[in-house]
Amino acid sequence: MKKEQTPGLRAFALFWLKLGCISFGGPAAHIALMHREVVDRKKWIDDRRFSKALGFCMLLPGPEAQQMATYIGWMLHGAIGGAIAGAFFVLPSAILLWGLSIAYVYLGASPWPAAFLAGLMPVVAALVTTAAFRIARRSLKTPACVFLFFAALGLLLLGKIPVPLLLVAALFAGYLLPSWFFLSTGTVLPEREFPHKTGRAALIALMLWLVPVALLAIFERGLLAQLAVFFSGTALCTFGGAYVILPYVAQHSVAAGWIGAPAVLDGLGLAEATPGPLIIVLQFIGFLAAWNQSGTWPPLLIATLGALVATWTTFLPSFVWIFWGAPHVEKMLENRRLTGALSGVTACATGLIAGLALWIAWHVFLPPSRGCDAVAIVIFLGALAAKRAGVLPLILTGGLTGLLRHWLGF
Repeated sequence: MKKEQTPGLRAFALFWLKLGCISFGGPAAHIALMHREVVDRKKWIDDRRFSKALGFCMLLPGPEAQQMATYIGWMLHGAIGGAIAGAFFVLPSAILLWGLSIAYVYLGASPWPAAFLAGLMPVVAALVTTAAFRIARRSLKTPACVFLFFAALGLLLLGKIPVPLLLVAALFAGYLLPSWFFLSTGTVLPEREFPHKTGRAALIALMLWLVPVALLAIFERGLLAQLAVFFSGTALCTFGGAYVILPYVAQHSVAAGWIGAPAVLDGLGLAEATPGPLIIVLQFIGFLAAWNQSGTWPPLLIATLGALVATWTTFLPSFVWIFWGAPHVEKMLENRRLTGALSGVTACATGLIAGLALWIAWHVFLPPSRGCDAVAIVIFLGALAAKRAGVLPLILTGGLTGLLRHWLGF
């Protein structure tokens, strides 16, 4: 295997900006794309470190894909690398959704995002399916891991147990029975110089998060303060991704009179059509809430501030969790109990990724509006066959196929 390398900071920043522009399809697809680029192609970190990082991030509240980017950035370039990777991974989607939000309030909802997404989702299903097989092959090393994989897959499909509870159960199982989940190879990971002065970076991130919230609560005392406090609260309980937290956010936003229920669904469609974390839909809700409650403010200005507040308070907490927790995970990589615990979580997370692949495929191939969608199946099989062509060409081809299909009316 090619020796791990550390990229230059400029190339590293451009890499994450590019990845933020092409990361369509939700957290499973984002993590699969990171694995493909960071582990398989560029060899910046090895597969074992990636798996441990994934297990750790899956336990945290907030968008795990952005947290993975921050974690990888921290491993390669310290706190500044984590800040660059986490911010640049989100920046393209934030800018694009801001522009789509402006178009939405001035021009109304447009059908093209749905058409683009219709062509894109079979490609996403192919990417996630490929990722599930690849990660399963590398992480399911023991019968206990295989059992956790199928247990998580089955329970997710049945929808009987919340995702956080599954992950916590896997964590404790791996911690209490490490030999069941982790087979020591007798080898030692190559020495890497990991920065340890991340407490200061965590404190800075914490202050950047909470100080604006406090200032708005003290001096503004209006809608922006309400948005800051509310989205800070959701950032603390966003386990399981955007689909888990969105019903609660929608219920509160509608009850508070910020936004109508149909607009929440429109925002989800727009967020699905953009790259980056799906939780960016909260930015749209912040934008539209401020637009609808602009009062004496210029509507576009207050709406932009509302979007900024929602985005800031949604993503800043992730930097706090990573900068405080990641160094401790790395220091204990050779601890058998911790390794067993994270191996259990990784096996469970792999089952969740496989479950998401099946869920996406089911909804893409059997939409309620037209029964079996043969065109989507053809796009899916084509993406599987052309998986070596690169993510961006596949995404563009799928999206353009969806647009062409919409224009032709079939």
